[in-house]
Amino acid sequence: MSGMETVVSIALGIGLAAAVGFRVFLPLLIASIAAHTGHIHLDANFAWLGSLPAMTMLGVAAVVEVLAYYVPAVDNLLDTITTPLALAAGTIVSAAVITDLPPLIKWSTAIIAGGGVAAITQGVTTLVRAKSTAFTAGLGNPVISTVEMIAAVVVALLAVLAPLIAIALVAAFCLFVVRAVRRFLRAGSAAKTP
Repeated sequence: MSGMETVVSIALGIGLAAAVGFRVFLPLLIASIAAHTGHIHLDANFAWLGSLPAMTMLGVAAVVEVLAYYVPAVDNLLDTITTPLALAAGTIVSAAVITDLPPLIKWSTAIIAGGGVAAITQGVTTLVRAKSTAFTAGLGNPVISTVEMIAAVVVALLAVLAPLIAIALVAAFCLFVVRAVRRFLRAGSAAKTP
């Protein structure tokens, strides 16, 4: 594998992992379909992801997950459950598409970059939903659920079709989150200082 192909596979993995932070099963379904149709290549140990049974199970799981996020109170409960699941799924999907790297480098990249970006995305969506629940008594949550679903599909498709553009957007998103957290922490420190 050439250096550029390695970079593209890492970008693909990180892009899919970011999408997993919005919805766990939709990006996995998109990766499964892309692998089954030959649009992406999977590591030999993850060939099962491109199988018909995997697509079927991921399709059912994606539909259930999307619908469950529209049920009041269940959406907040799902955020609690899907946070660790997103971290694991981000790691797995990254490892599945990062091919021809030594195992130590591959898994380090998958865990740190893939799992990390999935955790960041999931954390932001959880925080936004919690704020929406507090400020709108949950009435704004269906709008947030719809935006998250669209983001999951768009980011996953972009990762498959244009991985380098996807990783640029993911990097910009992460930079935005870091800056927002810094502003929040500074504002909190300033408010405590007399």
